[in-house]
Amino acid sequence: MNTTESTLTIEGMTCASCVARVEKALAKVPGVVSAEVNLATETARVQGRSGTAALIAAVQKAGYGAHVRVEHESVAPAPLWPVLLAAALSLPLVVPMAGDLFGRHWVLPGWWQFALATPVQFWLGARFYVAGWKALRAGTGNMDLLVAIGTSAGYGLSLWHLLTEPGAMPHLYFEASAVVITLVLLGKWLEARATRQTIEAIRALQALRPETARVRLTDGREEERPIAQVVVGDLVVVRPGERVPVDGVVAEGASQVDESLITGESLPVAKHEGDRVIGGAVNGEGLLVVRTAAIGAETTLARIVRLVESAQAKKAPIQRLVDRVSAVFVPVVIGLALVTLLGWGVFAGQWEQGLLNAVAVLVIACPCALGLATPTAIMAGTGVAARRGILIKDAEALETAHRIGVVAFDKTGTLTEGQPRLVEALAADANHDALLGVASHDALLADAASLQAGSEHPLARAVLRAAAEAGIAAPGATETRAEAGRGMHARVGGRVLRLGSTRWMKELGVDLSPLVDAAQDQQAQGRTVSWLVEGEATPPRLRGLLVFGDTLKPDARSAVDALRALHVKTLLVSGDHRGAAEAVAAQLGIDEVRAEVLPTDKAAIVAERKHDGSVVAMVGDGLNDAPALAAADVGIAMATGTDVAMHAAGITLMRGQVSLVSDAIELSRRTTAKIRQNLFWAFIYNVVGIPLAALGLLSPVIAGAAMALSSVSVVTNALTLRSWKGRAR
Repeated sequence: MNTTESTLTIEGMTCASCVARVEKALAKVPGVVSAEVNLATETARVQGRSGTAALIAAVQKAGYGAHVRVEHESVAPAPLWPVLLAAALSLPLVVPMAGDLFGRHWVLPGWWQFALATPVQFWLGARFYVAGWKALRAGTGNMDLLVAIGTSAGYGLSLWHLLTEPGAMPHLYFEASAVVITLVLLGKWLEARATRQTIEAIRALQALRPETARVRLTDGREEERPIAQVVVGDLVVVRPGERVPVDGVVAEGASQVDESLITGESLPVAKHEGDRVIGGAVNGEGLLVVRTAAIGAETTLARIVRLVESAQAKKAPIQRLVDRVSAVFVPVVIGLALVTLLGWGVFAGQWEQGLLNAVAVLVIACPCALGLATPTAIMAGTGVAARRGILIKDAEALETAHRIGVVAFDKTGTLTEGQPRLVEALAADANHDALLGVASHDALLADAASLQAGSEHPLARAVLRAAAEAGIAAPGATETRAEAGRGMHARVGGRVLRLGSTRWMKELGVDLSPLVDAAQDQQAQGRTVSWLVEGEATPPRLRGLLVFGDTLKPDARSAVDALRALHVKTLLVSGDHRGAAEAVAAQLGIDEVRAEVLPTDKAAIVAERKHDGSVVAMVGDGLNDAPALAAADVGIAMATGTDVAMHAAGITLMRGQVSLVSDAIELSRRTTAKIRQNLFWAFIYNVVGIPLAALGLLSPVIAGAAMALSSVSVVTNALTLRSWKGRAR
């Protein structure tokens, strides 16, 4: 049975301790390989061979609810009425306390206080008892247990005084218990509201998907169909101002298309016949007819949503440390509360004061903020990145990127446009002593086009484009195969032809002397050369030289400058000739060049830099970059490249701007800073608050307010990431 991934929605979690308990329960299920639970998204991602029924049963046994997560499942907003009702019942209990500050004694009769506090304690606060009891049955503790124990102690002490001192006006603490529950409810409501805002990017992306499409039928009529009924190959009509409902290729028409919410590209992009369009983009002023290429889960928009959801649900490495702390946090806090009670009671003889101080310890120590510190920052960071055209596949890539010290770039398609053109085709005669005329030039181009037919390599497309423009028909080729990092091999009309790099030609023993000077001159100008040879004999006969030119991307120089400003070193790793690679590096100001390398060599160079102690990012777009992207600490793929490259990378740049690399690093640094700030605030509330509560310097009411404030401040701090704009435009 193959390993599968299941995603569950977990109900009833309130703090980091709950996360640890659910993960522990899932890990015990036979067949489970790994389980990650996220408090902010209320999800569990489980890898293994267990059925979902067994996983749900394990979660329920641990005291929580669970169900299989539906794709793009929305989270219902938390109801506000329990908070408002609790506040209304608690307010009459608090007002007399305020009156004491002005010499006014507005104390309510004891039984009135009891009547107001009881529904808050046992009706509106019932959730704490239910969840706390489930935690106790599972042999652990959580935030709800701390609140339930603390408020019950204050409520119980007040009721005891009320029953045993019927004629007097005893010290009652009903207001403390009621206000603590009200504040905790308010804090959880604010927290849930803010957390929903962190997944705003997902909701915005989901809203881009139209529900219907206008399909052109074979008889020319148009029919409105639900998206689910559109199939690959259908012609979809997109009128001006409408959203493109499917991924496809423009079959008719021309227009400007706004892809900003998908790629982050701020300007509309011109689209003509043959151009690809992305579902969810907004059509401009022209009418387009699009031939459907992808539907449903296979569309670019659906894949983006899945990847962002996946990144938000996964844990950053630092979160695992937080989880280990949280696993022992609640038992330690209960122990500290017990020590506080005994200390005041045994040594000071003030059992009542000791109980109140113990309540304050229990309340201030609730680990809500601890569980939210990392995931909320990750969610906000990945969400804003998606809006800026930076697609982050997992939280580890986002966290690791802040430590990047070296960025290695591929050249073609990454720093250059990746659409080279054939500049020259130089043919050699059989004696290797002269250049021949137009007929040999055409024959050379025809053979090269035959070899490259069907290839998606940028140089192959340049050859085919040049042959088509010259009106040259390419004969069919057989036994075609690619030699990784070297070139192409095929049989054309009974002849064996090879087209490839200087390195390959030297391995084959080809005499390149007739054209070597011309090749060196071209390479000195930063151009790329490929050699065409013929024959099965060793060495094969030289047929000619193809010269390719490419242009730098407009933002390539600014991208390198931005990385230098971030104190990141740059490295160009290319399979091209050294002259071509060094010419590009000189134009851009790149620190180091490694040229004439095979795909496996790229991965070895990345590993070498990692061995030196650097955190290395690899930026590439091609199939040959995939090993290096996978070997790097952070792989960054251009979405304009191959699917294999994007699969191997942890970060994908949704438009062809290499300047987004520095944006990704800067966003990682900001997100990591937010995580550290959040963890600082989550811990500082406890480090400062627990001793103050134990010493009697913090009342339960103030402790409850501080605990609620800690969770809200953590989530609010994470939300400030949404204002980040980035540099790339």
